[in-house]
Amino acid sequence: MNTTTRRLAGTSLAAAGALALAVGPAFAAGTTVSGNLLPVANNNVSKVSGTASVQVDGDLVTVTVAASGLLAGSPHAAHIHFGADARHACPTIADDKNGDGHINTTEGGPAYGSVMVSLTTSGDTSPKSALAIDRFSTAPGGKISYSRGSIQVSPELAAGLEAGHAAIVVHGVDYNKNGKYDGATKSDLDPSLPTEATDPALCGILTVAPTGGMNTGGGGAATGSNQSLLLVGGGLLLAGAAVGGFTLKRRSNGAA
Repeated sequence: MNTTTRRLAGTSLAAAGALALAVGPAFAAGTTVSGNLLPVANNNVSKVSGTASVQVDGDLVTVTVAASGLLAGSPHAAHIHFGADARHACPTIADDKNGDGHINTTEGGPAYGSVMVSLTTSGDTSPKSALAIDRFSTAPGGKISYSRGSIQVSPELAAGLEAGHAAIVVHGVDYNKNGKYDGATKSDLDPSLPTEATDPALCGILTVAPTGGMNTGGGGAATGSNQSLLLVGGGLLLAGAAVGGFTLKRRSNGAA
């Protein structure tokens, strides 16, 4: 191969490599997990339902929750729950340890884990705001329509979400159907509140959402399949450049 051929081949390979790198971000994607929110067993909330989704982009998440059938005009604390040693499930009546026929938040802990993110409408979203009643949706008309982005999470929770091990739990029930939180039984989380204000109403485990194509969420690392596509694409480009260099060599030799 003469000097001209070597330069042209080298230029082709460099251009191909640069193109492969440029293509990379087109395949980059976050992970979206979602799930149906179902009534918590024995908590007298059979008519409530909802859905939730969380897009994970590194250590940031965007959360969307929709629910209906809740006690209208009353605050409903909502959280992302997770625990490495939890069952990664929603509680059943078998979790009723005090035998009162209902599931309180603590009793549900072994199933869904601890509060990791408080889904407040403004301000802090850490577990410290788990009972920030003035910053949760009051479910006007019995409905919640919640969306909040750029919530920072721990690496542990991000991994738990991507593994399908985290839950969304919405709290607040009206056992006696009198349109308000009351009753003699106090909350296991805050004895100044009735248990109705903090007992879980809805629960859903979040799993990877099925899609018809590649996930195009922004900002996250490429998934395993996308990395493979990137490597294949880069390999084809490099192979094409090598073939181009070989053609140039033959032509150059012929001309010589």
